[in-house]
Amino acid sequence: MAKEKTLDDLFLDTLKDIYYAERKISKALPKMERAAQSPDLKAAFAKHREETEMQIERLQQVFEILGKPARGKTCDAIEGIIAEGEEIMDEFKGTPALDAGLISAAQAVEHYEITRYGTLKRWATVLGMNDAAKLLDQTLQEESKTDGDLTKLADSQANEMAKAA
Repeated sequence: MAKEKTLDDLFLDTLKDIYYAERKISKALPKMERAAQSPDLKAAFAKHREETEMQIERLQQVFEILGKPARGKTCDAIEGIIAEGEEIMDEFKGTPALDAGLISAAQAVEHYEITRYGTLKRWATVLGMNDAAKLLDQTLQEESKTDGDLTKLADSQANEMAKAA
């Protein structure tokens, strides 16, 4: 008979998912930074790459709190989102719409991360893991801020540049 799964199991499984995702994102961001045409967008991707490294370290701390090794589990969602971003880089390379496309791809990543971190924070709270909840909330706040910053870049330059062509 199969072991009954609990919220603890679901928390660990989702933690492995976002750990894998963050590591994939840290590899994708330099490509996006190189592809970006706007110096402001390049800087935003560079900043987010640094934040992502810190977020990976926080996730490792959460694994330590659980007494589990920091291991990822293939995240099909992030694989698909990153593949879409690579498709945008290929199809819109050298066009005025590239930066708008890169921002849309980056925001798809941010929105995925925001959902995962929001859920993990809630579950950590329910499970009485207050230290883990604080670490997850710190990352959730960063992801939300990055999403807002990307919106500002899109509104202040990328979307108009793409449209003007």
